[in-house]
Amino acid sequence: MDLLLQCVSLFNKGGPVMYLLALCSLIVVTIAVERYLYYRNGNVNMMAFIEKLQQLLERQRLTEALQFCEQTPGIVSNLAAQGLHAYQRDEQVENTMTAGSMLAAARLRENMSFLSAIVTMAPLLGLLGTVIGMINSFSVFNVQSGQPMAITGGVGEALIATAAGLVVAVMALSTHVYFSHRLDKLITDMEQITALLVIRLAKKKQVRREAHEIA
Repeated sequence: MDLLLQCVSLFNKGGPVMYLLALCSLIVVTIAVERYLYYRNGNVNMMAFIEKLQQLLERQRLTEALQFCEQTPGIVSNLAAQGLHAYQRDEQVENTMTAGSMLAAARLRENMSFLSAIVTMAPLLGLLGTVIGMINSFSVFNVQSGQPMAITGGVGEALIATAAGLVVAVMALSTHVYFSHRLDKLITDMEQITALLVIRLAKKKQVRREAHEIA
């Protein structure tokens, strides 16, 4: 209880800027939870997925491969299903999957720009709060005769806003780095599945064309 009261006291001493920093921290937490759930639902066991898909493609079981992709939840499996649908419609598999990859990557990057903005803005808000607090501390109206600690105490309170701004910035930066790493991994997985399907289906189409010419 005492700790809670101390936190509330420090928050109030930080000035009105603390409310903006609290809002920024709430945004960071909200984005972190939303992105975590989205990435978790879009994740897939890449090694097991590719192994199973390769086996079906080598056996020329395209229908089963398509069903397997559609039944497997995840961004990569959805992209593979798009490629197989394009092949069945005799469309350009590579173009279809490239467009699908770009759309998926754009969805993966949603809200990441807000984290970048908060990383820059939070320290500035903290600095603003500190400057305002120091102006009030050095005001001649706040310094009473015989109280030299009035200024130093006010400066100490003013620095609370800077500390809070740095904490929020660290939170936002850590969240951004974590999801950027996961984003890069998913993009690599999408590139890998695109290359696999383009090569496999191109070979199958070439064999089918040669068989048709011989017939």
